[in-house]
Amino acid sequence: MTLRYFIGRLGFFVAIVWATATLNFVIPRIAPGDPIEDTVARLTAAGQSTEGADELIAAYRAQLGLDDPLVVQYFSYLKAIFTLDLGYSAALFPVRVSTLITDALPWSIGLLTVSTLLAFVIGSLFGALLVWPKTPRLARLALSPFMILSAVPYYLLAILLSFIVAFKLNLLAPTGGTSPGITPAWSIEAIVDIVKHATLPALSIILSAVGFWMLGMRGMMVTTVGSDHMLLAEAKGLRPRTLFWRHGVRTAILPQITALTLALGEVVSGAVLVEVIFGYPGIGGLFYQAIRSNDFPLIQGISIVLAISIAFAILVLDLIYPLIDPRISYRRR
Repeated sequence: MTLRYFIGRLGFFVAIVWATATLNFVIPRIAPGDPIEDTVARLTAAGQSTEGADELIAAYRAQLGLDDPLVVQYFSYLKAIFTLDLGYSAALFPVRVSTLITDALPWSIGLLTVSTLLAFVIGSLFGALLVWPKTPRLARLALSPFMILSAVPYYLLAILLSFIVAFKLNLLAPTGGTSPGITPAWSIEAIVDIVKHATLPALSIILSAVGFWMLGMRGMMVTTVGSDHMLLAEAKGLRPRTLFWRHGVRTAILPQITALTLALGEVVSGAVLVEVIFGYPGIGGLFYQAIRSNDFPLIQGISIVLAISIAFAILVLDLIYPLIDPRISYRRR
């Protein structure tokens, strides 16, 4: 890998973040509605006094910098991004956006990272076994239905699992991240409780994603099994297990790793509908609440974190590709 290439990819990373930040700034400001007036209206609807509402709106707008010219707001916004100061939430003022995001991120990262990795491993293995000639016929018949689940949206599976497992069988908690009275901490009781609450959301994501990874791996294994290097390895008398893992799976899994890297870059976005259905305290549920309350400082903060994570995942993927596959080189010949 050359220094010139590294600088180029780093520049591309910065360009993606800047373009996303600019769109992130413009779109909420051309959308209908005023977040400050909406917040005051909700307070009024809740029975609070309307006296001084105009002064409260003016104070909120001044504090959030919404009365400044758009150019001033734009450069202040870019500065805030590069200094990681995302400002205040419009709906939950004076809570800072960074506080809300950092509180919600661990929940989504834990849920989505584990779910994505499990779905990737299981789906890739099942997809490879479907094509491998020595796989028993009964095993192929048992694995095939998992591909059908790829056509089922994960939020529908979430509703179904919630109804059957939580409400009918009463095996797992239907909502929330922890039970009442349990504070997230590094203790056995808290960890077990968190896992119980995360099992249903994770299961809905895994069951839906396994079919996707199976289809991708199955397609790659079809071309790999009949390739010249596989025939040569088989002619050398290598064991079936070695043929399967070292020459089959290892060769076919490269495109899967590309998709996995991009999927891991999106874990900070959370599984919005799943988190809403299960009342999970992740970034997806927070994003949903921000959209409902027209809280564009929070929407901007979550969107920019998501954009940075995906752009960073692409950057890492570009840099590690030559290490994964020696055939790939960025040097000029």
